[in-house]
This record gives sequence, C-alpha cells and structure tokens, in this order.
Amino acid sequence: MTEQIARVIVADDQAVVREGIVMLLGLLPGIEVLGSAKDGEEAIALVAELAPDVVLMDLRMPRCDGIEATRRIRSEHPGTQIVVLTTYADDDSLFPALRAGARGYLTKDANGDEIVRAVQDVMAGRAGLSPVVQRRLLEQVASAPEPSGPKLPDGLTAREGEVLALIAEGLTNAEIARGLHISTATVKTHINNLFSKTGIHDRAQAVRYAYREGLTRPPGSNIT
Repeated sequence: MTEQIARVIVADDQAVVREGIVMLLGLLPGIEVLGSAKDGEEAIALVAELAPDVVLMDLRMPRCDGIEATRRIRSEHPGTQIVVLTTYADDDSLFPALRAGARGYLTKDANGDEIVRAVQDVMAGRAGLSPVVQRRLLEQVASAPEPSGPKLPDGLTAREGEVLALIAEGLTNAEIARGLHISTATVKTHINNLFSKTGIHDRAQAVRYAYREGLTRPPGSNIT
C-alpha cells in the first residue's frame, strides 16, 4: 500500500527560517511542499488556491498572525489541517492556537521525524503534539479545579447539605440513611459535622437554619 503524500504549505515571516523549513521538508519522505507564505494573509490565499492537506503555521507574523490565520483557514477550508511550528510553547500561545483549530503543535527545535509524524497524525485525524506540549496539556488538566456546585455556607459539604435538607423535611436518621443509601452511623457523622460547622444544637435549629440559608429541597424532589 502506497503511503499518502502530504501536500504542505509553510507560513513563517522570517525568510531564513521559512526557506530552511522548506528545504528540510523537501528532504523528508511523504511530504510535498506546495509553497510558502510570509504572513497569515498569504497563507490563507495559498490555501484557497492550492488546497493543501496541512499548513505548518508560525504564530507571530505581521498583518495576520498565525492564530487568526488558523481560525480563518479552519472555517473556510476545513479539509486543510494546521500544525503550529513556533518558537513559543507558553500558555498564551498554545491554548489560543488549539482553540482556533490547530490539530498539531510543535516547537522549532522539532526534528524531521517529529514534523513528519505530526503531519501524518493530523491527516489521520489525530493530534500532532510535541512531547513538551503534551506534558503542558496534562499539567493543565491535572491542575484544573474540580467542578463544583453552588457553594454551601459554613463550609458544608454537598453531602452534609443533603442531610440537612432531609432533616428540614422531617425525616429520621433511618429514613435519611435509606434515601441516600448510606448507613445510619454515617448519617450521624454527617449530622455531628454539620452541627459543629453551623453552631446549631438540635433538629429544630437545623430546620430554621436550612430554611434561612435556602437549603431545603424543592417539593416533590426524590432522594433516591
């Protein structure tokens, strides 16, 4: 089976860098260079004229930068994929480029094999990311805060808020345990914790607190 030849355009505002990339690509198997552009406007025009498979796109360019060019190419020519090839791997460059539609992202220290792999990956519908970029994305996901619901008063957890709402409905500990599918001992632990956090001492005060803080549940809601 013959390997598909990737038809590529290079966009970079620095002539020496652009010509060097074109020369390198000309030596790599599986890549045909259709042309090169010195800014985003030229890249967009070349894509419209030549319909390449992939654009290797620099980010910092005059007239129309790489992010805007990526956005327009992906909108107007969805059959062309974008692999960013840039000096920068900071968040202010990486994430806007990916949001604009780039499927690959390499830094300019990438070697020929990495460029070929990224081009092949984006043509196959995969992400073509350098190891540095992959690590940055993983770090971003790992450091992102977990999604949470509305903030509860006095540091109550979501489960303590549920238990408090059920107390306000007049349920016993056993009924709360059955409804939440937890043990009565766990219910008691939640009650002790929420009493301690809120400074209330009995169920009557708990009911007043729940209504005051808007923690009662809508009528007819189901706890199972």
